[in-house]
Amino acid sequence: MMDLKEAICELIRLTSTDLPAGVEKRLREAANREEPGSAARLAMDTILANVDMARKNSTPICQDTGTPIFFVHYPSGMDTGALTAQIRSAVELATQRSTLRPNAVHSLTGKNSGNNLGNDTFPTIHYTAIKEDTLTIDLMLKGGGCENVGAQYSLPDTSLDAARDLDGVRKAVLDAVHRAQGDGCAPGFLGVAIGGDRDTAYAASKEVLLRDLDGRNPDETLNQLESRLTQDANEMGIGPMGFGGKTTVLGTRITCLYRLPASYFVTISYMCWAYRRRKMTLTAGQVTYE
Repeated sequence: MMDLKEAICELIRLTSTDLPAGVEKRLREAANREEPGSAARLAMDTILANVDMARKNSTPICQDTGTPIFFVHYPSGMDTGALTAQIRSAVELATQRSTLRPNAVHSLTGKNSGNNLGNDTFPTIHYTAIKEDTLTIDLMLKGGGCENVGAQYSLPDTSLDAARDLDGVRKAVLDAVHRAQGDGCAPGFLGVAIGGDRDTAYAASKEVLLRDLDGRNPDETLNQLESRLTQDANEMGIGPMGFGGKTTVLGTRITCLYRLPASYFVTISYMCWAYRRRKMTLTAGQVTYE
């Protein structure tokens, strides 16, 4: 297959150093909502200055360059083993070039692998076969701070008075935001999966964060719930970095999965303000980036 190591390395560089325009637009809008001279406004101004410097100098937006999570949609028949090897080589190369900080640490020994590779589990790669001839690779760099405040609830939850319905979902999501109290580097984005099992729900709650920020949820009921959750979270007054203020959440994305009758999970993945995700597309030998 075509050698994509350098192309994937460039995808990693763009993701790590150049925040998507839609994310930056929401950050600037949020900054303008905060009171001049407030701690919230200072935090937002600092974030935006950091975004500008990272783009100008092609340096990582955050010192925590995160877990690389790849969502790959590949033409049926493509050699995924060879593609995995190229992705891993690109991650190692990006680490050598300081686009990524060495982050892969053995859980028992604490030893850092030094190249962001760890067995077959680091980085994370999700594959989906498609009928088209186009290869798309979506990359998300998921920081440890925002990963730490993710949560999963099993409904009903009597402590929240949350039943197995959309109001119960709302209560679970807002409880996760309240518990975070700005940890995970608010303001951020919420990815929510309703249903599934514990494993598939977490993956889905991250993948839904790849949706277009300005796009509507095709399910109108979920579209309305997304808007309400964002509004309700911002009314908590937690604000940027937990300093208080008008913006705690910049957007919410929800997906719905089938489930067993015995289980009703609500899974929340929180993404910090450094909402680092980019897409690479290979069509007829030509690579493009979004």
